[in-house]
Amino acid sequence: MDAHRRQLLSLAHPVYLSLLASVAAGIINTLWVSRLGGPAVAAVAVATNTENVLLGVALVFASGTTVLVAHARGARDPGAMRAAVRGGWAVWALVTPLVVTGGFVLREPLARLVLDGGPALPLAVGYFAISMPGTAVFFAQQLVDGILKGAGDTRTPLRLALLANGLILVCDPFLIHLYGVRGAAASTVLCRTVALGAGLLALRRNPSLRTAAGARPARSSAGAALRTLRTGLPIAADFTVRQTGTLVLVAIVARLGVTAVAAYSIAYKAMYIATMAFYAVRQAASLHTAHLLGAGQDARRAIARQAVLVSGGAGLAAAVLLAVTAPWVMAAFGAGPAVAHDGVLFLRCVGPYLVLMACFIALGGIFEGSGAAPRLLRVTVFGTALQLPLAHGLSGLGLPGVCLGLALAMAAQCAAVLVLLRRTRTQEGSDVSLARVA
Repeated sequence: MDAHRRQLLSLAHPVYLSLLASVAAGIINTLWVSRLGGPAVAAVAVATNTENVLLGVALVFASGTTVLVAHARGARDPGAMRAAVRGGWAVWALVTPLVVTGGFVLREPLARLVLDGGPALPLAVGYFAISMPGTAVFFAQQLVDGILKGAGDTRTPLRLALLANGLILVCDPFLIHLYGVRGAAASTVLCRTVALGAGLLALRRNPSLRTAAGARPARSSAGAALRTLRTGLPIAADFTVRQTGTLVLVAIVARLGVTAVAAYSIAYKAMYIATMAFYAVRQAASLHTAHLLGAGQDARRAIARQAVLVSGGAGLAAAVLLAVTAPWVMAAFGAGPAVAHDGVLFLRCVGPYLVLMACFIALGGIFEGSGAAPRLLRVTVFGTALQLPLAHGLSGLGLPGVCLGLALAMAAQCAAVLVLLRRTRTQEGSDVSLARVA
């Protein structure tokens, strides 16, 4: 097996399981809260979707720190590693109070923006009253995971995710029984706090980070924070653009009727199992690229080939599996006959888009790891701007037309990113590498 492929699989495997575990918290909360009725489920759903948006904010310091720590580890520069860690915590300390305070003060308008009244509104406001202050823990947890991944440890974040969700599984029924929806929020924050404590202990025990802790920082805290922002902002912006495009796409599908929206929503949830694998390969490619560039090795093209093989293979397998099991997938979500029919149709038409998306997402890791995320962001903006009118124009063909629009837009993004990769030259490493960010 190719050495790069072996390294990608080694890094991606625990990352994938960690991503699955992170989603489990929302699923566990929803399962227990469902006993309280529809309004309670709606309140938790709003809170969970809000947290997905806030994840884009966390990526600024979490992903930025991951890339910079991996680069410093490759360069065997403890001073640069310490500066990268300090920069991540500095940005966390700057961003977190703004998000926590703003979210807490605006918790009712935020809930009303989505729910627009009804019995679920006060429940969502009550959930936000606990979850918004708990965002500080969520953000710190993301940063700790990012530091550990940058230091080459992708297994500890998996263990921390399993710890947090194992505790949530135990605490949820007890606290929800006592405090209702607020209990679900308290359970999540409490269990994440325990996992965060274990994560901070893991940072102290990591050999590379312990060595870096005793080194003189390569930059001031302000300079390190600025470097983290420059590295992380394009990554976070890329995520935010994609999330925004996904939300607008729901509105486009809504033109086809309530049945189509329900089918699309269920099918998209089923696709998460596959898309998380793509993002795991992306993170692995980013870590591997940054580490080798820090060591003075430019293997971006070789890593890109292996990332496409691994992620594209996963995408092809997922496309076939979803097409074959589509009726059972829809039945597992309790879809009625009409919704199940549309959902099966969507899952059997979405295969080409899924495979192309797998390749594009994986290639994104090469750009993130080499400090060229702004170039990737431009491709993402272009692709999203193309995807929405294509999906809208072809929606007259129903959900298969939406799938065709998605596939065409993703094909254009893949072509654009391949053009950028072909322009990459070994002698241009200093232009595309993290030296540009320094």
